Amino acid sequence: MSYGMGAALQAAVYQRLRGDAQVAGLVGEAVFDAVPPGPVAGTYVSLGPEDVRDASDVSGSGAEHDFTVSVITDAAGFQAAKAVAAAVSDALVGAALTLTRGRVVGIWFLRARARRVDTGALRRIDLVFRARLEG
Repeated sequence: MSYGMGAALQAAVYQRLRGDAQVAGLVGEAVFDAVPPGPVAGTYVSLGPEDVRDASDVSGSGAEHDFTVSVITDAAGFQAAKAVAAAVSDALVGAALTLTRGRVVGIWFLRARARRVDTGALRRIDLVFRARLEG
């Protein structure tokens, strides 16, 4: 097992979300690998934490990456955030991502958590996906 494919997966997920017409129609260019400093107004998507475990077998090395994509908005209610979360999920589940190292066997949705943050001023949905990589 190696963590060597982690950066390649992150770059591919970022490019997929930035290039998806449905996501772009909802958040424009507000898809961040690193959120800019200071407050960000409106609705945006941010790549987040990742947990990785070995998934090697007799056919070769591999890893399962559980990664989080967050949708954050200052819009009232959860409707806007849920629309973006659905677009993110549609863009990633089953996507045929091309990596600079290794290959994606599959991407699946695992879970989501929606909540108010920042004393209720913001809505946040954390979507967790699993990617099975070989390489």
